Amino acid sequence: MADCSTVRTPMQVHHQMTPDKDGQDTDQHQYRAMIGSLMYLTALRPYIMFAVCLCARFQAAPKNTHLQVVKRIFRYLKGAPRLGLWYSKNDKFNLLISWQYKKQTCVSTSTAEAEYIVASSYCAQVIWIQNQMLDYGITFMATPIHIDNMSAISITNNTVQHSKT
Repeated sequence: MADCSTVRTPMQVHHQMTPDKDGQDTDQHQYRAMIGSLMYLTALRPYIMFAVCLCARFQAAPKNTHLQVVKRIFRYLKGAPRLGLWYSKNDKFNLLISWQYKKQTCVSTSTAEAEYIVASSYCAQVIWIQNQMLDYGITFMATPIHIDNMSAISITNNTVQHSKT
């Protein structure tokens, strides 16, 4: 793809990716390798995360249409080589942003329970990011997590565990 043309966006606007059961199969190993490379790159270019994760859903049975979308992401990256995040070791680092797009894995019986489950997921992700930052030599242990649901905050502050929590 060294001689490919560039594009302005990583995905087409309103693109609908489907399993494409009738489409032509593509090399699964190559597809997974390309997705893996892009996932690694999302640490510096988080704005491609949505497109990459959408393509990653089809790793079990990738079709040629899925490969074309992945190649479009590479074409976009070729046209924007200077975009990305720069982590300087000497500067004070106070910004931590996390974004996740995921299908719901559990059913909640209340809004408070749903918010609490999401908050616990955030905590796990913050711990993972803190450990990643330690690999870069950055100690970032006082990370605030903002929750606006008062019921979830009450559950978090309650040290007594009972059947309702």
